[in-house]
Amino acid sequence: MGLVTDVPYHSLCYRIIGAAMDVHNRLGPGHRESVYQRALAHRLEALGFQAETEVPVEIFFEDRPVGLLYLDCLVEGAVVVELKAFPHLLTNEEVAQVITYLAATGKPVGLLFNFGRRRLQFKRIFPPRKLEGWRDRIERYIWRPSQTRRWLEK
Repeated sequence: MGLVTDVPYHSLCYRIIGAAMDVHNRLGPGHRESVYQRALAHRLEALGFQAETEVPVEIFFEDRPVGLLYLDCLVEGAVVVELKAFPHLLTNEEVAQVITYLAATGKPVGLLFNFGRRRLQFKRIFPPRKLEGWRDRIERYIWRPSQTRRWLEK
């Protein structure tokens, strides 16, 4: 079954998936996630796409910053890309992470890749229709500075 085509950024997602397949075919499994992240960003830029890595997303609570999320890659300012290098199949936890990123950023689509297996695994993910409750599940993905209180009081 192929990708559904009548969804936001279908063509861009298709090209990103192709670039990821190219990276996986050339490098194979067994590297750290950061290696695939840099290689994919390089490949996407070579194809003429804007690809930002380690994009910070500040999380606010009652108009105060309470933490940061970091997107592995943001392509053309629209597609959130999350990379993994696991020897196991992707789980609902990794899918939930991308859904959280989509809810936090308001971006229309995300791609989740697992470069750690013999064959590249990927999933295209859309934000939930209802965003209620997503903040309750975000805690595990937020980076907080070691001196959170001082940072929050600024």
